[in-house]
Amino acid sequence: MSISKFSHDLIERNVGLLLVMVLLVVSVGGLVEIVPLFFQKSTTEAVIGLKPYTPLQLTGRDIYLKEGCYGCHSQMIRPFRAETERYGHYSVAGESVYDHPFQWGSKRTGPDLARVGGRYSDEWHRIHLNNPRDVVPESNMPAYAWLAKNQLDPADISAKLRAMKLLGVPYSDADITAAPEQLKDKTELDALIAYLQVLGTAIKNKN
Repeated sequence: MSISKFSHDLIERNVGLLLVMVLLVVSVGGLVEIVPLFFQKSTTEAVIGLKPYTPLQLTGRDIYLKEGCYGCHSQMIRPFRAETERYGHYSVAGESVYDHPFQWGSKRTGPDLARVGGRYSDEWHRIHLNNPRDVVPESNMPAYAWLAKNQLDPADISAKLRAMKLLGVPYSDADITAAPEQLKDKTELDALIAYLQVLGTAIKNKN
């Protein structure tokens, strides 16, 4: 086939060829954009002060996912003045190296939570999760009153930590062994609050 015959018209009339060309372009573009990130320290190394989640925080993160909190809350502050003035320091990739998967997102029915850690007391979070209208009258967030009634089961936390270790999170054998004890007599509400209270604190501590 000559170059002159290899035209837009030919590609657009041939569905198979069009599909191959689209996949080729997307693949090359994806490689050019994504592969270099694996070699940049800013995207692969933890920021100073970042620590792996404690067993309680990791369990709280699972509850955050289970309850679909990511559907209304992002954890990504963009580097724009309007966002940094409202939420704090913009998000950086090094904060999320221990998150599998990360929770950046873009949906904001509710406020961004990337810097919510330490902004409110544990008691505020308890009231808010039990009935958001008690602290934010205009809130349309649903209540999560049942979280305070659900006791945590420590049985599977060691397996979770081992899985995270395989993914590169630096848990020691001692951390894994001691994990179940840290969940005893704790509720899902305790765990979720522990997770929320650590969000964004590495950058705060750094500054």
